[in-house]
Amino acid sequence: MNVSSLSLRDLEYVLAVAEQRHFGKAAALCAVSQPALSAQIKKIEELTGLRIFERSRRHVSVAPQAEAFLEQVRVVLNEARRLVELVTAKREPLSGVFRLGVIATVGPYLLPHLIRPLRKKYPKLQLIIREGLTDGLLAELRAGHLDAVIASDTFKDDSLSIDILFQEPFLLAAPKDHPLMLQDSLLPRHLKASEMVLLEDGHCLKDQVLEVCPANSRGNHRRYHTTSLETLRHLVASGLGYTLMPLLAVRPGAEFGGLVSYRGFDGRPVGRNIILVHRKRYANTADIKALVGLLVERAPEGMLPVRAGR
Repeated sequence: MNVSSLSLRDLEYVLAVAEQRHFGKAAALCAVSQPALSAQIKKIEELTGLRIFERSRRHVSVAPQAEAFLEQVRVVLNEARRLVELVTAKREPLSGVFRLGVIATVGPYLLPHLIRPLRKKYPKLQLIIREGLTDGLLAELRAGHLDAVIASDTFKDDSLSIDILFQEPFLLAAPKDHPLMLQDSLLPRHLKASEMVLLEDGHCLKDQVLEVCPANSRGNHRRYHTTSLETLRHLVASGLGYTLMPLLAVRPGAEFGGLVSYRGFDGRPVGRNIILVHRKRYANTADIKALVGLLVERAPEGMLPVRAGR
């Protein structure tokens, strides 16, 4: 095999298919057509003499004999990206391309507070934003397709570093005449998962909301599961149940003419941590420090400070 015939772009195609397990999604990620990506993968397999993927109509998987090859592809691409990062690390912070992922339950509500001051303070910044679910965004971060991700709550991953930005409180969102709105105090033990409307699986907010509920009620969920906070709000307005809404998502007009009311919890704050995640080996640490500083400094009203750490 003539190794010089393989380009870094070829390796990116291979890794995209391996991680997405889908040629169409991989093509979209690489900004090429699916036929072009499929043809290039076939060319790479012919060049290497290695069958990299096993294909069926509904499934794509890495062939067992290609696992070692794929692991080395990851190493090569990570080192290539690190080389670029090292070359650009000495420039002023946030003065080039920065690819930021943000989870769907945070993006629409935090980004309006962030983008304008970010562009004003760092006019040379070329910001690329990608919205999605936590698992997918973190996979892209590990693969080097993103430089950082704004997510919620902490987790353990030896390859990633976390900065906690602030805590976002949860509010109860319920019809104005719901008993929980009328009682003297509101505590987590008053919640019943069986009466709630929730986001569907894959949204970390669903798990965080259920964690607030008493343990003995978490196994019973209503059949209403949605993909957006706005649909949740409409279900509440229709009287189908109640939910917990992140404070940033509660804005003027969110009461639907008085059909939806919001109420905070008594006692300890109930909410989620908003975090910035990046690779531990990311060379442009000045970019991360600058972004964290601005996010903390520009935390929207009502956010609670936390002690940041990695």
